[in-house]
Amino acid sequence: MNINCIEPLGISLPQFEKLQKEFAQQGHQFSFCTDRREDEANLIARMKDADVVVVSNIRLSANVLSQCPHLQYLSVAFTGLDHIDLAYCQAHNITVQNAAGYSTIAVSELAIGLVIDLYRRISAFNNEIRQGGGRGAFLGTELHGKTVGIVGTGAIGMATIRLLKAFGCHVLAYSRSQRTEAAALGAEYTTLEQLLRQSDIISLHVPLNDSTYHLIGEAQLQQMKPTAILVNTARGNVMDIDAVSKALSEGRIAGVATDVYESEPPLPADHCLLHAPNCICLPHVGFATREAFDIRADIVFDHVRQWIGKQTTV
Repeated sequence: MNINCIEPLGISLPQFEKLQKEFAQQGHQFSFCTDRREDEANLIARMKDADVVVVSNIRLSANVLSQCPHLQYLSVAFTGLDHIDLAYCQAHNITVQNAAGYSTIAVSELAIGLVIDLYRRISAFNNEIRQGGGRGAFLGTELHGKTVGIVGTGAIGMATIRLLKAFGCHVLAYSRSQRTEAAALGAEYTTLEQLLRQSDIISLHVPLNDSTYHLIGEAQLQQMKPTAILVNTARGNVMDIDAVSKALSEGRIAGVATDVYESEPPLPADHCLLHAPNCICLPHVGFATREAFDIRADIVFDHVRQWIGKQTTV
């Protein structure tokens, strides 16, 4: 097998060399790239001879995939798969496997951090104090005692619920499938409409698919309290970003913090959220911790080992 890791993945050179030696002992060729390239010409050059490709959240279009005639398996070092042309992969018998669970703690902790940042203006005050400003008449808001709506109770949603309960929050939950573990933690399942109407804080934790695209749009924003804040550490298009920006500008919601957008950062200078009031924008860092990257490397290469093992036993 020709195995190619087409980006660094936060893995050190000695770690890569160890993997290279391991796969060579099994009769496989393992190559790796020490920089990240997202243009299609470079992606094709890196993937065209590979049977197995390891990649994170770089977009792989049908055009790229069609020029990789040997490709049989994609080990994706990412939770979501919406950047991969799955229809092409299915039609051409390319197995795709994600790295579910590697960043559960990282993302849930960031969601809580963003809520506190909005409530206490941590980032804003850091900028103001450096420009000679002070608190003025600002009074912050405490997380304790607030009603928080968790949209999506998968692993990250559940981890966020645990943290919120430790802060003394009342948690409402909405999900297509209800989990007894959420109820055991004290979360109360309800409809999306009721969650939006009752919550002081709404945190999004759903994957992006046909049913969740613009799940939070104009109609849903109108149902929210004018004092409510919205946090998105899921996928950008789970919310209608133009509608969210407009609601912020018109004062119909109190704040937004997001780590995700319609496409990967950097964002264009005229992106609507960059100019919306009381909006915290991060460059998609929820998954990016040292601990999460170490877990991710173990997962993606274990997946490669398991897939190769299945091929040799067929």
